[in-house]
Amino acid sequence: MPLWLGISGANMHDSLGLQPLVRGIPPIRSRRGPRRRRPAKLHADKGYDYDHLGKWLRERRIRHRIARKGIESSTRLGGHRWVVERTVSWLADCRRLHLRYERTAEHLLAFVGIAAALISYRRLTK
Repeated sequence: MPLWLGISGANMHDSLGLQPLVRGIPPIRSRRGPRRRRPAKLHADKGYDYDHLGKWLRERRIRHRIARKGIESSTRLGGHRWVVERTVSWLADCRRLHLRYERTAEHLLAFVGIAAALISYRRLTK
C-alpha cells in the first residue's frame, strides 16, 4: 500500500525528490509501543547512489540498500522494486492518471491521492 506520494517535474532527477518524500511519511501506528516516525529500511536503485543521500539517511538512522553505480546490478533489488513497480502500475490503471490532463500540480496530486485511497481500500477489503 502506498504510504506517501509525491509528484515532480519531468526534468527533475529522482535523487532530488528522495528527502522530501522520506520527510513526508506520516507516523505509522503499531500494535505495541510508540508510533514509528521513520522507516526502518530504504531500498533504492542506482539513481539514488550519492554520498550526501547516504549520509542524510544515516543521520536519521534509516538503513539503506542502494545499488552502487558501476559495482552492483539493480536486479538484486528485484523483490523490493517489484512492490513499487506494481503500485505504479495500479496508479496507471486509473484512466485519469494515465495521461496528464491537469495543468496544475495540486489537481494531479489530488487525483493521485484519490487513486491511492481506492488502491488501499481494495487491498484492505481483500
